[in-house]
Amino acid sequence: MRQSAKHFIAAAGLFAGLSLTATLPASGESTEPPAPHSMCFYSNQFQSWKAPDARTIFIRVDMNRYYRLDLAGDCTSLLWPESHLIMNFRGPNTLCSALDWDLKVSQEPHGIPEACIVKTMTELSPAEASAIPPKFKP
Repeated sequence: MRQSAKHFIAAAGLFAGLSLTATLPASGESTEPPAPHSMCFYSNQFQSWKAPDARTIFIRVDMNRYYRLDLAGDCTSLLWPESHLIMNFRGPNTLCSALDWDLKVSQEPHGIPEACIVKTMTELSPAEASAIPPKFKP
């Protein structure tokens, strides 16, 4: 093989390796894009909630922001009369993603809390919020 062909192959391999490492996250970095700042809210802005089924919770934040929480499994306590949410915070009281929720549901007055794992948190557009059936709109 000629010298120029060897240099070309070596340069192509080096370029491919550099391109790959430039797109991979450094050790410990998340591959998830950061949550947009506008998607976050403080826990004291939480107003109300309703659950149309055992895996979905609609919440209202402030007066006109709505979110859908999709749960990892059934949380049947959501469908009980007199049920209420129990939210625990360890650290900042901001909610920006599903990982920020430590959620349990209990029934008044002395129910045993059921843990409900939030899989995804989605801020709804005004059109999506208006499409929530009235009996499930918080």
